[in-house]
Amino acid sequence: MISYKDLLKLFWEAHDPSAGSWSTQYKAAIFHHNDEQKKLAEQTRNEIEATQHIKVKTEILPLSRFYVAEAYHQKYGLRSHSDFMKEFRNIYPSDEALMNSTAAARVNGYLSGYGTAASLQEEIGLLGLSPEAQRKLMGYAKKNLR
Repeated sequence: MISYKDLLKLFWEAHDPSAGSWSTQYKAAIFHHNDEQKKLAEQTRNEIEATQHIKVKTEILPLSRFYVAEAYHQKYGLRSHSDFMKEFRNIYPSDEALMNSTAAARVNGYLSGYGTAASLQEEIGLLGLSPEAQRKLMGYAKKNLR
């Protein structure tokens, strides 16, 4: 679980808010469920503009209908590491199954720079990876994560 405030913090850190969207399909936007979330999103946008001295082009919109991206667009960090993808393809041969895998999502997060080496150590045995892949992932985490 993550709070909306923490989710906003991750969002602002993960993209360039001064860049405009080049299509509706790939729009950078913050969606809110209610007035409280809208207010928080606007507050964080205003803080970004003030501290970075930029005009934020990221839209803040009410959540209406949500469409999940195609399966082949999912797990970008994982897909960038063929050795780990091979492991997960043995478990989840279809893109749909891989997209819905919690273990694949966790590994994707670690490979994308999120989490800590300590948190990975606690859960590595639950991810379905071979001992060799576990060693590689721990080595990656020790070099690239806090």
